[in-house]
Amino acid sequence: MASNYDVVIVGGGIAGLSLASALAGKCTVALVEAEQSLAFHTSSRSARQLIPSYGPPVVQELTVRTLEMMRARDAELPEPVLTPRGFMLVGDEETVRAEASGNMQTITHAEAMQLCPVLKPESFTAAGLDNGSFGCNAPALLEDHRIRAEAAGADIITGARVHSAQRLGSGWQAGAGTEGFQSAVVVNAAGAWADELAVISGVEKLGLQPYRRTAAIVNVEQSLTRQTPMVAAADHSFYFRAEGDQVLISPSETVPSGAEDAKPYAGDVDKLISRLNSLTSLGIRSVDRAWTGLRTEAADGIPVVGFDAEAKGFFWLAGQGGYGFQTSSAIAELAADLILGNVEADSPESRTAEQLAAVRWSIRR
Repeated sequence: MASNYDVVIVGGGIAGLSLASALAGKCTVALVEAEQSLAFHTSSRSARQLIPSYGPPVVQELTVRTLEMMRARDAELPEPVLTPRGFMLVGDEETVRAEASGNMQTITHAEAMQLCPVLKPESFTAAGLDNGSFGCNAPALLEDHRIRAEAAGADIITGARVHSAQRLGSGWQAGAGTEGFQSAVVVNAAGAWADELAVISGVEKLGLQPYRRTAAIVNVEQSLTRQTPMVAAADHSFYFRAEGDQVLISPSETVPSGAEDAKPYAGDVDKLISRLNSLTSLGIRSVDRAWTGLRTEAADGIPVVGFDAEAKGFFWLAGQGGYGFQTSSAIAELAADLILGNVEADSPESRTAEQLAAVRWSIRR
């Protein structure tokens, strides 16, 4: 016998969990996750940096709102989710100027060297700094959303992969694992599997593309201080930041992939280590651990948020790309209001919706 809910959310990453905590207590909610644990794929493999100057304008606006909401929530938590940590771009003048946006300010070569002394002076000629950037305790944030959702009555079911979904009458019926669900709304927060879920549900897919992004924690001869900003190449060829006495590094690659439990390619991390050892004095000695996540994007790089115009009650919450954590609270706020029908013509949420509408909002209107 199927369990009845107002909303069934498919996907237990940051998108699904943040929406569950935003909806719980306002309607009946179930969240189903295919894996045995929540946030198993991309959400557990985040760079853990929230950067207001990163992404297109609508993403930057969503990031600013997310940071506002997280700061307010941090005041109620025993340990804050956010820690101030700047974000610095380095490269040649033309590339840095092209990539700098929003809250990022141009700084001098000397100022950049003072902020990150491990950079070799000849490795860059220009730099930009976003001092409004924050490190994010991703596990704590995910756990807070889970606790809040369950405390408000949401049911969270893991190890329940959706194998069937169809619209029947005025709602949806879905099978996940050994359980059945009926709901007025199905939310597609399935990350790299979002198009696959659409096909299972009889909904036209959107052509969402997962991309690989590898990272590693490495042991170094010269560690970074807690005040050192996260440093990224303006040409998107690497980034690194402190991770305690170790350093997190990434080749920042964007390589198309299928929906899978991604693993690092042999040699990718070794090539990056060689390059960073030539550009910095970090003195990377060995790899502690490495992983690869999938960041899924629409063709225009804008998150997909809203009801599908051709499949009543099917709500897309996908395509967050590399902006998942930094837009999560604002997108959940917007999505919850849309699902509950609470967006007013003059509300901040509706203005955000209008901005999304200008670039991707229709979802086949």
